Amino acid sequence: MLEEIFIYDTYSREKRLFNPIEYECVKIYTCGPTVYNYPHIGNLRAYIFSDTLRRMFEFNGYAVKHVMNITDVGHLTSDADSGEDKMEVGAQRENRSAWEIADFYTKVFKQNLKELNIQEPTVWCKATDHITEQIALVKLLEKGGYTYLTSDGVYFDTSRVNKYGYLARLNVKGNKAGARVGLSDEKKNPTDFALWKFSPKDHKRQMEWQSPWGVGFPGWHIECSAMAMNYLGDTIDIHTGGIDHISIHHTNEIAQSESATGKQFAKYWMHVAFLTVDGKKMAKSTGNFYTLKDIVDKGYDPLSFRYLVLTAKYRAGLNFTLKSIGAAQEALNSLRRYIAEWEDTVSKPDAKAIDKFRKYINDDLDTPQAIAFLWKFVSSSIPNAVKRATILEFDKVLGLRLTEMKEIDIPDEVKALAQKRELFRKEGKWAESDKIREEIESRGYRIEDTTGGSEMKKISV
Repeated sequence: MLEEIFIYDTYSREKRLFNPIEYECVKIYTCGPTVYNYPHIGNLRAYIFSDTLRRMFEFNGYAVKHVMNITDVGHLTSDADSGEDKMEVGAQRENRSAWEIADFYTKVFKQNLKELNIQEPTVWCKATDHITEQIALVKLLEKGGYTYLTSDGVYFDTSRVNKYGYLARLNVKGNKAGARVGLSDEKKNPTDFALWKFSPKDHKRQMEWQSPWGVGFPGWHIECSAMAMNYLGDTIDIHTGGIDHISIHHTNEIAQSESATGKQFAKYWMHVAFLTVDGKKMAKSTGNFYTLKDIVDKGYDPLSFRYLVLTAKYRAGLNFTLKSIGAAQEALNSLRRYIAEWEDTVSKPDAKAIDKFRKYINDDLDTPQAIAFLWKFVSSSIPNAVKRATILEFDKVLGLRLTEMKEIDIPDEVKALAQKRELFRKEGKWAESDKIREEIESRGYRIEDTTGGSEMKKISV
C-alpha cells in the first residue's frame, strides 16, 4: 500500500492529500525555459524543485511521466501580447538566426540540468515541433465560440469563462485596461490573450507558419496546453512552475484548456517561490545576476547550489549569497567525506530512519526537515555501514551524488602561499604564518591543520 502524500495546491490554497488519476502513476507537466538567453539560478531553482518532486514520487513507488516544454517561439517581451518575440530579440542580439539561438540555449539549459543532477523529463517537447497541435486547439476553441479576430491575431475571450483568474484570485471586474496586459483598442476585455499572432506585414519573421487565419505564430500560452494534453491527456495530475506564472500564464492555460475539453486541466498546481541575491531581485544592472557557470567559475560545485535550494521550503523565498553557497558547499563536502570514510559493506538501510525521512518529504516536500533529520542521523549511534546505506537511500530523493568526492580546484598562487606558510610553521614563525593564513582566507580558501597534514577548503568571501 502506498504511503500518504500531501502537497500544497495553489488553486485551492490548501495542503491536500494526493490522489493520482491512474493508480501508482503520476503525470506531471513542468513549464520549461524560453531558450533565448542563459538561464539564471532563480530559473534553475524551479527545475531542482520539479526534479525533487519527481524523485519523491518515485521513492514512494510511483511511476512518473514527466513532460517539460521548450519555448522556442511565441514568448513576447510584453505580457500584453505585444513587442518582439524573445527568440527574435536573441537572434538580433547575437547576430544569429532564431533557430540557432534556440538550439544553443536549449543545449546550455540541458547541460545545466546535468550539472545539477536533474533527471531529464520523460518527454521533451518544443513549441516549434507542435504547431499542428496548437492550431488544432485554437480551432477547437474557435468552434466553441471562445475566440475572436483582431488585426494582429486570434484572441481568447476571457469573459466566456465564469471562473477566469481564480487560480490567481484576480479581480477581473476591477481590472482596468492596461493595468495588467496593456491597452488594445481591439481587445474586448483587458485580460483577453492571443492564441495566434499574425506576422508583421512590413517584414518577414524567421519563425512563422501557415494557419486557417493567416501566416503567423502561436501565442505563448497555447503551447503548454496543447503539448500537456497531447502527452498526458485532458486532465493531468500536477502542473508545476514559478510563482510568476500564476497570474497570467497558468491562469490562461486553465481558461483555454478547460474551455476546449470541458474537463479539469490539472488536479494540483504547485509553484516555486522567487530566489533573491543578497536580498535583492536579480538584475544584470546591479551586478547580482548569476548563472550556474558564474557559480562554478567562483570555485563552487554546482550541487552545492542544489543543496542550498533544498535547505529552504520550495514555497518560501530563498536568498542567495556567496556566504550561503560557501556554507552549502562545506556541508555537502562533509557529507561526502562521511560516505567515503564509512565502511562500504552490504548493509540494509535503517527502516525506521527511512520511514522518518519519508514522512518529511511526503509532507509537501519538506526538504529542510529531511536534511535536518539526515544530519541528526549522521551523528547517531547507528553502525556506520548502516548509516551509509541509509543516507544513500535518502540521496535518491535529494540527488546530491554523495558518493562522488570532488577535488577542490586551488589556484597556483594560493598553493604557493600555503607552501610558504608551511615553511614559516616549520621555522616557528607563527606571526608570519598567521598573516599568510589571513591572506589565503581573503582569497576564499581556508586551511585546516590536522595530524595528517593541512587540508584546504573553499569558503565564501
